[in-house]
Amino acid sequence: MAVSNNLTAILNFIAFMCSIPIIAAGIWLASKPDNECVRWLRWPVVFAGVLILLVSLLGFVGAYWNKQSLLALYLCFMAILIVLMLVFLVLAFVVTRPNGAYVVPGRGYKEYRLEGFSSWLRDHITSSDNWGNLRACLAASQVCPKLSQDYISAEQFFAAHISPLQSGCCKPPNICGYQYVNPVMWINPATTIADPDCSIGTMIQTNCATTVIPARLVCWGT
Repeated sequence: MAVSNNLTAILNFIAFMCSIPIIAAGIWLASKPDNECVRWLRWPVVFAGVLILLVSLLGFVGAYWNKQSLLALYLCFMAILIVLMLVFLVLAFVVTRPNGAYVVPGRGYKEYRLEGFSSWLRDHITSSDNWGNLRACLAASQVCPKLSQDYISAEQFFAAHISPLQSGCCKPPNICGYQYVNPVMWINPATTIADPDCSIGTMIQTNCATTVIPARLVCWGT
């Protein structure tokens, strides 16, 4: 029993020490209100750090001083945390598995339809409360302008295996018939294609951080 208690105490002391930089990281993120990419992480990180600190402290005290009541409470909290983690992983898998991807002939990348994603994820991202912050984050990351640096010619771009974010955010869908100028500049076609993803009016130059379709809130056009 003493050996197991000592091992539990050591492990929880290590977890306790690790929780301190996690909390510090959350506080640091909270001091960066101008950075939309990390702003939403601040309170979850702080909460996770405080939770690890309290549970590990409970386990350390219970194991080091052999307090059976505290150890029982510690094991109860650990079981709850494990169950919550499993539930989160299952929900994350269910929500993110549908991705709306389809193959485009003659292109190295895939394209994505908003309707192909799960309804919860789609509604969560395109809601007025979240989309503005996400768009500002994408602008700060320069995810679209980087394409112009990486791909010079149309042949290079069309053969590239760009990320789903770049494919869905930085360019119009292939079916819309836009004329390529460079990865972030496309000329609108003479006739509009009768497709929901193409109902965006006129687009001359755009990226996923500057324009929004009010009805669909996709990235690339206005």
